[in-house]
This record gives sequence, C-alpha cells and structure tokens, in this order.
Amino acid sequence: MKIRTILACSLAAALLASCCNGGTNQPVEPAPVKIEPGEQAPPADPGQKNFGGMISSAPRDTTGMAERMRRMREEQNRIRTVHFNDLSMSDPFIYPDPVTKTYYLTSSGGRQYRSKDLVMWEGPYNVIDLSGTWCEKAGFAAAAEIHKIGDYYYYAGTWSDHSDLIQQVPRRYNVPHNQTYLLRADNPEGPFVPFSVTPGYDYQPHEWDCIDGTLYEEDGHIYMIFVHEWTQLIDGTMDYIELSKDLTETISEWPVTMFRASEAPSCGEMNGLGEATFGLKMPGWVTDGPQMFRTQTGKLGMLWSTWGKERYLQEVCYSESGTIAGPWVQEPEPFLANNSGHGMLFRTFEGELRYVVHHVEGNGPRKPQYWTVDDSGDKLVLGHQIIVPKNL
Repeated sequence: MKIRTILACSLAAALLASCCNGGTNQPVEPAPVKIEPGEQAPPADPGQKNFGGMISSAPRDTTGMAERMRRMREEQNRIRTVHFNDLSMSDPFIYPDPVTKTYYLTSSGGRQYRSKDLVMWEGPYNVIDLSGTWCEKAGFAAAAEIHKIGDYYYYAGTWSDHSDLIQQVPRRYNVPHNQTYLLRADNPEGPFVPFSVTPGYDYQPHEWDCIDGTLYEEDGHIYMIFVHEWTQLIDGTMDYIELSKDLTETISEWPVTMFRASEAPSCGEMNGLGEATFGLKMPGWVTDGPQMFRTQTGKLGMLWSTWGKERYLQEVCYSESGTIAGPWVQEPEPFLANNSGHGMLFRTFEGELRYVVHHVEGNGPRKPQYWTVDDSGDKLVLGHQIIVPKNL
C-alpha cells in the first residue's frame, strides 16, 4: 500500500511538472551558479615590480564603469593631432588600409588614431558600439586590432567583467569573465558593431580566461588565435579555434593548444623574476599578444610576448609543418627584450615591412616604437629602431 501511494504521488508530481512545461517534458535549465571570490595569492611586497595595478578580493560591480570612464576620459579623448613620439599606449596595432591610403592605429583602450604618414596621428576616435552586450560593462578594450576579411572590417578586442567570476582558484586568483569578442564594420573607421550569432557571444569557452585574440586565414579557413591566461592555468598557453565563414560563431568543437609559455627558453617564472601581477605574487609563466606571419620564403611564424630577465619581451616561434597545426618551435633568444613587447608587423604603402611595439623606459609610460624588419629568409631578422624626428 505504501509503495502504491509513493508511486501515485510520484506520477502526480511528474504530470504536474509536465503541465508546467507545456507538456513537452523538456528539461529545466539549472540556474547558473554564482562563483564567490575567495583567498588569492599573497600580496606584493611594498615597492615590488607590479603589472596591472591592484585588484581587490572583495566583490566588484563594474556595471557603472563604462559611464565613469566615459566622463573621466571626456577631455582626454578630445580629437587632436599628435606626433608619434607623444603617444602613450600599450599593445599597438597598425592596419594600413589600401583603399583610403590611411594607417589606423589601435591599442589597449580601444580608441583609434589615423595617419597618412606614420608621423602625425589624429585621434583618439571612438569607433565601437557595444550596445546590447555584456562588454558594455567593461568599458575598456584590451589589445584591439583591425582586420579586413572578405567585404568587412573586423575589430578584435578583449573585454573583462570582474563582477562575473568564472572560477576561484584557491590561494591564487579570482578569475573574471575574459573574452576576445569581434565587431564588424563596412569601413575601417567604423562604427564597429556586434554581429555574432547572439549578442555578447563567447567565441572561446566561457569557463576559460581568454585574452588577446587575433585573426588568421589559412587554406580557406578562418581561425582565432588567443591566449589562455596563465592567471588561471599557471603555465599559460596559446590556443586556436576555427570560426564560421561569416565569423558569427565558433565551429570547432574545442580549442587546440599550440604551445605553453614555459616552452620558450627565455620565458621566466613570474615569482622567480620578482614580478607581481594585479598586486599579487602569482607564480607562473605568461603568454601574451599573438600575431601570425609568413616570411617571403613561405615560413609560418608567430610573434608573441612574455616576461623574462629584462622584464617584458618579444618572442618568436615557427611552425615546422608550415601550418597552424604546428608543431611550434620556440627560438632560443627573444626577438626583442629590454622591457618591450606585444609588437605587431605591418607593411607600409611603399612596401616596407615594419614592426610596431611598446617599450617602457624605467618607470615611465608605455610608448610605441617603430623598428625595421627583414623577412626575406626563413626567419624574421630585427633591424634597427626608427627614430621619428620632430620638425623644428
């Protein structure tokens, strides 16, 4: 009797649930689990070298950050013409547009500068519109790039939401929602707007801490190469995913890891180097800022950045197969050290290959530099820094 009663109650409950679901018996989506912040790595020592400022372990609501930053930067973002030597920025990227014969400079911060001669730059212009996406809360695009693929111009930037934690790594880091998101425009001056399959779509796995995505085409396939952050992994990786032809979504089942940071002989371990990050003593090895290239002989390579004995530095590696699949072999020495990195290659309208990179002198700001580069052989050869004179 008790068993029949229990079965009857179970059947009634099932029927009631079915009615509530419209009789479709579809599973109810579980509510997302909110990850709470916890204990992080030990704080940096007073006066210790530290990248990225301080991030509190307390809950952080970034909802109003975009508006606060807009007001703070109102005067700073006034359009003006400045000499290259007077620019300060991290992660510079130059897109030379053959249609307008204009160079477009983006960087961390997300604004755009424009130049006809690589000397005088007009800006900063706001060229993006993130309406309707979670990226609005970030208000800041890191490592912004512009690419032309097919009929459209694409803007790749990294946005971070510290109010949405994806993982709490005990005694290490409260990992925020970090993603490289794509925007699209009909011309390189924007406005670049969302176009993905859903607004704010995560091209990389949501539970991964991902930054610095760049675009690359090979044999009719379009890939995004990106950083899986060392702050989450300890030993950071470089990974890639394949995108749909219209770049609205990811079509590969899972990212492919190309290499780990520690594979580079000149990559140092952050605590061993005495480097703190976000005010924390986090051990690990860093991957940053990938850019794919081919030399004139067809050799496929990648520029990327990390930290070493001279602080920030530029690495280079090459694919033994000549394809994105690798294997990827690291060069024994940095491409450029002396606290310089996150550099990118571009070709002038006169056909000269140049390398733009940010450099820090002492405790000063990050400043962009131009260098000459030779790609006539199987490997890139760094030339000399181009000094841009000011007219007297």
